[in-house]
Amino acid sequence: MPNSSFRRIVAGIIFFSLTVVGAVIGYMVAGWNFLDAIYMVVITIFGVGYGEVQPLSSPPLKVFTIFVIIAGALSVAYTVSGFVQMITEGEIHRALNVKRMTNEIASLEDHVIICGFGRIGQLVARKLKRDRQPFIIVDNDPERVALAQEQGYLMYQGNATDEAALEAAGIHRAKSLATVLPNDAANVFITLTAREMNPALMILARGEMPSTEKKLRLAGANHVVLPASISALRMAHLISHPSAVDFLSQTDGQHGLNEFLAELDIQLNELVIDATSPLIGGTIGDIEVKGQGTFITVALRRADGEVIIHPSRATYLTLGDSIILMGHQGDMPNFAQQNAIKKEMRYRGARLR
Repeated sequence: MPNSSFRRIVAGIIFFSLTVVGAVIGYMVAGWNFLDAIYMVVITIFGVGYGEVQPLSSPPLKVFTIFVIIAGALSVAYTVSGFVQMITEGEIHRALNVKRMTNEIASLEDHVIICGFGRIGQLVARKLKRDRQPFIIVDNDPERVALAQEQGYLMYQGNATDEAALEAAGIHRAKSLATVLPNDAANVFITLTAREMNPALMILARGEMPSTEKKLRLAGANHVVLPASISALRMAHLISHPSAVDFLSQTDGQHGLNEFLAELDIQLNELVIDATSPLIGGTIGDIEVKGQGTFITVALRRADGEVIIHPSRATYLTLGDSIILMGHQGDMPNFAQQNAIKKEMRYRGARLR
């Protein structure tokens, strides 16, 4: 333990100091001056072997010198052993931490990789931890690495633009990557590298300049966030619609939009058009008719990542599409159940024919 090694060092230094003081006093009592006494103590304890300052003619003085040699050697050895223990324990502790981190990274599945632990990276990590979403942070700044470790985050020290660092972070097993560095060029390079290493990865990228958004999307980013633009829009909304913004801000950051809507008995839900869905080939209008006006279609996300806000009723649905619906909480399960029943009835009818 680091505390035990520190206590050993302190005890050794105290014992050594007492030995030196006691030996000097002993030689001065024997009639030596202070300089001769201190010189005799030094050459005796450290075994220099220059010879005695004055002849040790009396047996008591010889016995006293023997005790000085033993006490001095033991105190020095005890102090040095404390330093060795501290260094050894530090190396062992560091090796165990590296081993533990390696094991934790190897066990990660469907996790998020956060590239950069600056201001935005810290906010993202805090939110993911609150949502109990597994994640790992990649950063090469020692201070930020230490800060992340103090907060109990899983951390890998390395350059996120390096393939080896992303490989060590388990990019092939990850479900998402968020590159939030303040450098647009680095974010573009990380996005390009990550997309090449894991084509199925969902990539969220930060952009400082609006012109960077196109580059990030071309590099393979699914979503691009421009903090400056978001802040500017919020400020404009606060100026134009202060009451509405204040109303939506009453959740004070503790709940997401879905939790806030749930308090109004409303929820956002996602309907995925998979291979078994009866909605393949249908339209948005078909879904709204089946829903009988109990919800509205907010957005449609195509299988290739394209997002259509408030799609028209004539928009056709294909395999892999996801529909974002907003409606009353009790109507969503009923709608899903009705579709399952209709699907089963249509399947049975096909078999009868």
